[in-house]
Amino acid sequence: MIYVVHQPEGGQATAWFAFNADDLLRKVAAGDTLPAHAIWDCATARELLALLDATPAAPGAQARFPGLFALGQADGWDTPLYRADHLQEAGFYSPAAVRCEDAYFAALRARGGTWKFYENEPHALAAVDLPDPLYDAPGGWRARHALRQQLIAVEALADDL
Repeated sequence: MIYVVHQPEGGQATAWFAFNADDLLRKVAAGDTLPAHAIWDCATARELLALLDATPAAPGAQARFPGLFALGQADGWDTPLYRADHLQEAGFYSPAAVRCEDAYFAALRARGGTWKFYENEPHALAAVDLPDPLYDAPGGWRARHALRQQLIAVEALADDL
């Protein structure tokens, strides 16, 4: 599971979880101004061209889609290309790998406030008691408490601790 803690400026801290990266995307995209494929996408130049009902060999396709042809010719038609509009230029596909989780976390950070992400249960459990600038700041106990309550809710932590 992936655990998320948010301390908005001047608001109540919240914590929630996602079962996996797909669930995280669904939850992040539900509250984002960008569509899911702009938050994170991985496709080849060939696949992107196919979305437009074209192939690299189709007559006139190069003239109609010069940008996709430039990508396909420069990086290879079957090289994975990544899009993450909160991390790089909007609409930009690049062969530089971008982890989907990093793109989702960037989308959340763009909403403001302070965010903490724990990509597995052991890290979230350890964070409940470890020193942390957010949790140790004045009022930060509320964010730590939100994480603790989320861990109790998913039965990762006993409620008598």
